[in-house]
Amino acid sequence: MIKKLFVLLVIAVIIVFAAFLLPNVSAGTDSKKTEYLLIPSNATLGSIVDSLNKKETVISALSFYFCAQVVGYDKKIKEGRYELKNGINNLFLLNNLIKGRQKPLRISFNNIRTKEQLCAKISKQLMLDSLELHEALSNNDSLKQYGLNSNNSVALFIPNTYEVYWNISTQKLLKKMAAAYQEFWTDERKEKAQAIPLHPIEVSIVASIVEEESNLSAEKPIIAGLYINRLKKNMPLQADPTIKFALKAFDLKRVLFKHIEASKSSAYNTYLNKGLPPGPIRIPGIESIDAVLNYQQHPYLFMCAKGSGGNGHDFAVTFQEHLQNANRYRSQMNKLGIK
Repeated sequence: MIKKLFVLLVIAVIIVFAAFLLPNVSAGTDSKKTEYLLIPSNATLGSIVDSLNKKETVISALSFYFCAQVVGYDKKIKEGRYELKNGINNLFLLNNLIKGRQKPLRISFNNIRTKEQLCAKISKQLMLDSLELHEALSNNDSLKQYGLNSNNSVALFIPNTYEVYWNISTQKLLKKMAAAYQEFWTDERKEKAQAIPLHPIEVSIVASIVEEESNLSAEKPIIAGLYINRLKKNMPLQADPTIKFALKAFDLKRVLFKHIEASKSSAYNTYLNKGLPPGPIRIPGIESIDAVLNYQQHPYLFMCAKGSGGNGHDFAVTFQEHLQNANRYRSQMNKLGIK
């Protein structure tokens, strides 16, 4: 009887050791492939096992559940994004989960026009709630610490790739963006901005208009110089992209007088309001910001999309020259039936 009990005990020990120590994560035939387990704040052991089953990354969900029960993991669950590297065992996996050893991920954002788009883009990559982030970027009191307000808060986000934890809080994300913003705005960039003279936030506003006007790298410093010329002469910018932003009509092919009239109450109407709009009309890329800081000095005050239908713009010094360019453009648009 004692011998049988001993044998059974040995078998039980072997089963337990096997459950803990044998490889239990399989990411398929590719030994270098890595999957990730996302654990939200309200997760339970059952929901975690379900997630592992759906991902089909564990050889035996039952052995994982057994080991998790043995170590009391159901009372030690920590939210986060955890690596499921091919070939690891339950002991290694549970040790990471219990100690909260997350694997950071890289997030990026580009081609963003509005605060709503930014929040939606980020929330798709992180556990962050888009509404919570939107509220933080609209709260003037909390934004004061960054020298921002609800109109220009998106300028804090310099388009790049950032490494963060999946469950990063809204405030920690903003602090990270603020640190990256300060790092981006070197003394050299600040000196160039001051020489224009523009505040870094104002540089971002001009850059956002420049980027909406053209995607041609060679043109951006020219367009930046044109708008800086207008600012220095206290002329309205008369930038069509600001009208599109005011109306949230980004697919407009032509900005007409009716659109200017429809947006007359908006502070973003740069036909009726002199100076810069209250904030960026998109999150400008680094190239566009540097194009403003290194703007081309020239006498141009007017620009119009090329009437030939090609890419780029025709630039003019006088209004009469501009009218000729504009007439060619209108004629081309009419021929194409674009209204």
